[in-house]
Amino acid sequence: MVMICEAQIETENFDLKKIIDSLLKKEEGYLFEIEIMKEQIRCLQDRLFGRKTEKISLGFQQIPLFETVEDNFPIVEQPEDDEVEIPGHKRKKRGRKPIPDSLPRIEVIHDIDEAEKQCECGCQKKCIGQEVSEQLDIIPAKIQVIRNIRLKYACKNCEGVESNGPTVAIALMPEQLIPKCIGTPGLIAFVLAAKFVDALPFYRQEKQFLRIGVKISRATMCSWAQKIAQSCEILLMVLKKEILSGPLINIDETPLQVLNEPEKTNQSKSYMWIFRGGTRERPGILFEYHSSRAGDAAAAFLKGYKGVVQTDGYAGYGFINGMQDILHMGCWAHVRRKFLDVVKAAGKSKDGKRKFGNADQALKYIRKLYKIEKDAKNLGLVDNDLLRERQEKTKPVLNEFKRWLDAKVNEVPPKSLLGKAFAYALNQWSQLIVYADTYHVTPDNNMAENAIRPFVIGRKNWLFSGTPDGAAASAAIYSLFETAKANNLEPYWYMRYLLEKLPDAMTEDDYKALLPQYLNQSQLAGPANIS
Repeated sequence: MVMICEAQIETENFDLKKIIDSLLKKEEGYLFEIEIMKEQIRCLQDRLFGRKTEKISLGFQQIPLFETVEDNFPIVEQPEDDEVEIPGHKRKKRGRKPIPDSLPRIEVIHDIDEAEKQCECGCQKKCIGQEVSEQLDIIPAKIQVIRNIRLKYACKNCEGVESNGPTVAIALMPEQLIPKCIGTPGLIAFVLAAKFVDALPFYRQEKQFLRIGVKISRATMCSWAQKIAQSCEILLMVLKKEILSGPLINIDETPLQVLNEPEKTNQSKSYMWIFRGGTRERPGILFEYHSSRAGDAAAAFLKGYKGVVQTDGYAGYGFINGMQDILHMGCWAHVRRKFLDVVKAAGKSKDGKRKFGNADQALKYIRKLYKIEKDAKNLGLVDNDLLRERQEKTKPVLNEFKRWLDAKVNEVPPKSLLGKAFAYALNQWSQLIVYADTYHVTPDNNMAENAIRPFVIGRKNWLFSGTPDGAAASAAIYSLFETAKANNLEPYWYMRYLLEKLPDAMTEDDYKALLPQYLNQSQLAGPANIS
């Protein structure tokens, strides 16, 4: 009987130990999940309330970067710790920049009273010089009416009976893109630039026009935009051809809400795609509206293209890896952001100092890659010289970074932000290292992101497009304005020039001559220098 009780007690103790072990294991899992959630909350809070910058302030009291460092992976030196010899230079004078000489001047002479011109000795004071200072003034927007007076002629002798043609001859109006339109090319260009360059929605412009005594409805302005976009279809085809002729195409996309789309709710997402290409001297930018984010949009654009295509890590671009004659390049800026999210989510320790860890070491490797690019740019290295620099300096850093990632990836929880950053970098590695073997690309896809940013800023103001046709029209007009800006043309004066000259274009060469890549500011009216 005693033996049975002892066996029963041992069994119960064994079962109790199993229960305790199970509970401890569950607790460990719960604590891990809580830590992951805390990390995600800190990351979201930083995105909502933190500084909108990717720079990290290290402060003056910097603690050691790593708790432990393997001998095989030496610490990447901080650029700020390097000893740099600064050559002699001229310091720029502080103060306001001079007002451009091209602006008109109105002289206002300020004189003293006649009584003050009389000296106490009885003589008259003489003017010995002057002091000149300049201020900027502005004349508020002024709208004017262009009266087109067409002279008519007729023969009073025969009253046209001797002629087989029209009895009355009348001067022809210049051909217009929008027949019988109340707006001149200058007014239409002004309206389009206000929305697509300055992000001013049509309904706000409507109120502005009312304040100066003219009623131009937002519906009228929308109609102008759509008709101008339709008139530029051939020009945009020529622009696409120019983009595809270059050695590099940058691609990016951003969501857009479009109302009244067939078979879609008004709350669903559509997308604006951007393609930047052409040559370094003559870049072209083309926006395309599509109802989805599927890679079909990019695949259709790249059909027949040969060269380098640079994108972010979105899975929809995976088809590029299987395309012949195309080399797929990734984006280091996106890799950097993944590790930067880890740093921001880590928060600070109880003493108020920022926590350091593996993410900081990854950022230092990336910072060293960008330091090489910056130094090469300062030296003016291009083409084969830049390629040689990357082969000699960039590749060793990339190889060392890869070894470090491979060694650390299994030490990091895959569901954590750091684990996701490691996975992103390793999954994209074959695309990320492409730039070391070619001089056409930069390490990141920022050129496409910078080109699409004006659209994103505008979207915050006008929120959505009313129809698919309106979204397509917006894509066409953004393409022209952003290409003009990329080629250092003032966008309003380019659009005005285009609207004046486009009706006369007949051949492909005529349209090509109207692209911003083949114009300079001196050919347009307006300021000679917009920088």
